Amino acid sequence: MAILRTEVSNPAHTPDNCQFVTVFSSYLNRRQDILYYNVNADGKNLPVIILLHGVYGNAWVWLHLGGVDKAYQNIKAELGGIDFILAMPSDGGLMDGSAYLPLPQYGDFEKWIVDDVVQATKQTVRQVSESSRWYISGLSMGGYGALRLGAKYADKFSGISAHSSICQLTDLAHFTSTNLSEYKTLFSQEAELEYWFKLHQAQLPPLRFDCGKDDVLYASNVELNNWLTQHEFNYEFTTFDGEHSWDYWHQHVQTTIAFFADIEASFGRL
Repeated sequence: MAILRTEVSNPAHTPDNCQFVTVFSSYLNRRQDILYYNVNADGKNLPVIILLHGVYGNAWVWLHLGGVDKAYQNIKAELGGIDFILAMPSDGGLMDGSAYLPLPQYGDFEKWIVDDVVQATKQTVRQVSESSRWYISGLSMGGYGALRLGAKYADKFSGISAHSSICQLTDLAHFTSTNLSEYKTLFSQEAELEYWFKLHQAQLPPLRFDCGKDDVLYASNVELNNWLTQHEFNYEFTTFDGEHSWDYWHQHVQTTIAFFADIEASFGRL
């Protein structure tokens, strides 16, 4: 894979245990940002969790709105010595959100995540290599991105987790007035979670998702849960008290990290 053009932050002038990277993406024909956390971790071939943000957001929101650094430290003692690199990319900066879709009129926001972000991480984070395993999670629109990309690229990821997810594009209407015609893709079923889940059912890595009972997206998550149950998928769906809020995501991203740590530990037992 070609070397990407990047600008990498100087550790002397960067918040502790963080790294900022700006990447030129040929899929978007512009520069985009990634924020990394836990870059001071010891070891090599460390696993990576890609955390996708929701509408209105950018690379910085998981850290500076969600306190993911504190969430990681809260759960670290329970991880059995496993460390992750957290990679938090921009969605591409389209409108109120790109939905992480390949949009011919705007750019391939899907390949920005699954190709460029992966390559940039290998290229700039010293603990990550071709042998590192990859996990994907997200919140709201990022939850939708994690579920769809995790299912479509089931062979690339070792685990999928999502919080308070948009489960169909019409759910975007809760957050933005952007006309859904702006999300038109070349393939008519591209945006359908059910299509990719069914297509790769036999190859799916471990899967979980959750939603707060007072969340505006709760009914949509329950509907997805019912469909997965009906089609006999192996997965976990959990409901908690809570709303569509950073307090909820700060708490439950810890569930995601622990879930991924259990998967990572299982590779050591093989």
